[in-house]
Amino acid sequence: MTETEKLEKYLFNEKKCGWDLVNDEQKQEIAKFSDEYIHYLNRCKTEREAVDFTKEILEKNNFINVQEKVVLLPGDKVYYINRGKAVYMAVIGEKPLETGLNIVGAHIDSPRLDLKPNPLYEDTGFAYLKTHYYGGIKKYQWTAIPLSIHGVIVKTTGEKINVNIGEKDDDPIFTITDLLPHLAIEQMDKKLKDGIKGEDLNLLVGSIPYGEEKIKERIKLNILKLLNEKYGIVEKDLISSELELVPAFKAKTLGFDRSMVAGYGQDDRVCAYTALRGILDIEKPRKTAVCILADKEEIGSMGNTGMESHVFDTFVAELLNKTNSNRPNALEKVFCNSRMLSSDVDAGLDPIYASVSEKNNASYLGYGIGLNKYTGARGKSGSSDASAEYVAEIRNILETNGIKYQFAELGKVDNGGGGTIAYILANKGIDVIDCGVPVLSMHSPYEVTSKFDIYEAYKTYKAFME
Repeated sequence: MTETEKLEKYLFNEKKCGWDLVNDEQKQEIAKFSDEYIHYLNRCKTEREAVDFTKEILEKNNFINVQEKVVLLPGDKVYYINRGKAVYMAVIGEKPLETGLNIVGAHIDSPRLDLKPNPLYEDTGFAYLKTHYYGGIKKYQWTAIPLSIHGVIVKTTGEKINVNIGEKDDDPIFTITDLLPHLAIEQMDKKLKDGIKGEDLNLLVGSIPYGEEKIKERIKLNILKLLNEKYGIVEKDLISSELELVPAFKAKTLGFDRSMVAGYGQDDRVCAYTALRGILDIEKPRKTAVCILADKEEIGSMGNTGMESHVFDTFVAELLNKTNSNRPNALEKVFCNSRMLSSDVDAGLDPIYASVSEKNNASYLGYGIGLNKYTGARGKSGSSDASAEYVAEIRNILETNGIKYQFAELGKVDNGGGGTIAYILANKGIDVIDCGVPVLSMHSPYEVTSKFDIYEAYKTYKAFME
């Protein structure tokens, strides 16, 4: 190398594909980790399923419900489940809680379609279920694809019935029909966002009538009869249900080179899974390690299972109580001394749609974990902007542990924007930065990630919590 080339190598922040940095043995390790992640995606298509799976894994790894512990000592591993839709977990550190926590926070809800409270109706030879979309979706992407129904029905007696139809090979699937192109002249003249109306996202569920012709809605009656036989419910029981429609596609390896993962719900379960795996490998950290798997992020983090609630504060207060370190203002001091990675996905640069990204400040698949100093929209509206000191601290952790990373923004200025749970925790006084896996086709029924980035996310969250 010439002196100029050496200077260039030293001074420039060169972006390099991560696959060039790993050997065959490391590639096998990445592939194995990704196979386990794919299994998780196929098990966990809703937030309730993600919590159930997480509880199962936590208990296999010696985590105990915090409510069952009277005293917490360094090295103790505990969790708390918030109404079956969010979970917080901690490994107690050697230092007092008041010195701060190392928090990794992801969310386990994803864009989908929910059933309306009174969903079932019949029209011209078909039975349908009415839906209300959840989160930011492109409505046209949810037509003419196989859909499955997941969730719970709760009777007035308190009996809870779990529903999962459309995932097994011998299950029926469901779909939302679309208009054939031969008759879609008017539809195709509309703007893309208006091509499918929200009220037209009706799930096709049956077509066989039951009983005598004098019955008014015989197909609807047949569907209710089948549901009653299988679940023991009547139409009114659907009022107290949480039934979600999600793609029936299986998550799978993508590409001739098997370098990527394609699957539904990777925003944000790719970060949820890697954060979970990270805390499983923590034994006795200096500071208490905490992992948050939250609900409701896709609709603003509201409600008592979202991060806007005070349930997470209650969990941390319980840790203070059971380490015998609670006192006035202790909770506030814990938060002000804490640091956090808001582990949410980033928009990967898609060469087909490169015009919406600014290439110097975009995340690239296969180039490592993506960090966003701020999100928000336009003039950083609604964002948490990490300080230079905290960014330097995170860089030091990543570089010390040999983790490949990249800093990015969510598209060009004025092109849009987005948000995460970062600002909510920052409002408590915690140092926070967004840090997650770049994704293609985000919020679609079938998102794409790089296996290299998935593994780097796991390494990042583990190193941070340690």
